[in-house]
Amino acid sequence: MNLLPAPNFEHLLALRGPHGVYEHAEKSVPRIEGGYCTDDVARVALVLARQGEKSLSFDLSDLLWSSMEFLELAQSPTGEFVNRRESSGDFELGATSNDWWGRAMWALGTIYAHGEDSGLRERARRTFESGAVVRSPWPRSMAFATLGAHEYLQRSPENAPARLLLEAGASLLDRENVSARWRWPEARLSYANAVLPEALIAAGAFTGEGRLVERGLDQLRWLLERETPRGHLSVTPCTGRGPRDARRLFDQQPIEVAAMSDACVRAFALTGDPVWRQGRELCEMWFSGHNDLGVVMFDADTGGGYDGLTANGPNLNQGAESTLALLSTQQHARRVSMSSR
Repeated sequence: MNLLPAPNFEHLLALRGPHGVYEHAEKSVPRIEGGYCTDDVARVALVLARQGEKSLSFDLSDLLWSSMEFLELAQSPTGEFVNRRESSGDFELGATSNDWWGRAMWALGTIYAHGEDSGLRERARRTFESGAVVRSPWPRSMAFATLGAHEYLQRSPENAPARLLLEAGASLLDRENVSARWRWPEARLSYANAVLPEALIAAGAFTGEGRLVERGLDQLRWLLERETPRGHLSVTPCTGRGPRDARRLFDQQPIEVAAMSDACVRAFALTGDPVWRQGRELCEMWFSGHNDLGVVMFDADTGGGYDGLTANGPNLNQGAESTLALLSTQQHARRVSMSSR
């Protein structure tokens, strides 16, 4: 198996601007004119909170705190979040409960659960609880928020807003499969697919509802089988995938791989079934070249993740989303490596 190196935060730090991490890059150079987005800043906060504050360099610790400030400023009085922020620092109008709300809630719950600085935890608590009253109609947004609620409840298991949010997420995501052959609750796979069963697994594990766990595990198992038709990971492309679509399609994006890695890690921790350990390893291997084209999907020198696997090879742009997907997958691989010593 081709192993990934330990997380390298050099490129993530190179993407920093005065107000956060820039969303896009041209190759390795930040596209300043593209500004910032809450989606990516929430991903930054999630990855750095998982890393552990004590292991962060001064620059990474500063980035975690500035990401917390960004999320506070992006939140409206209703608890929703604005996504776009211009390079000048001005936020665009229009807070919503779309994916960025869900990702922000996931990051805030994780900071609260795992943060070592009491001041940072308190800021995450306040911002999370302000957002916990929101209910999104979008399944993926609610899935992200459900994972945030699950994290929050690890530290405060009796917290009513977090429990209600987790239960609302489970209710929205608890859907019948389309058919016996298409064991998925949607007619097409789209993006960040594995987060849907992962949220069901997390919610069911917390509430003790075994049926939710089993439904989530069944959907995740089907997705993993669907995306490994030739023994390596071939994730759903950005255009989606339906029952009649060819198995190998482009462009494939690292966010799909990271979502699968997250879900397999959770499933393995709960069940100990080696199929989930193998699933996580396939995610690691996708980045290191065991994919449809046999190409490495990151810059080994800087730690930048390539933006996508196209029919002609890697998209060599190294934006924040792809770099954070790589870092998240590396974090899981690193933890497994350290725990096996």
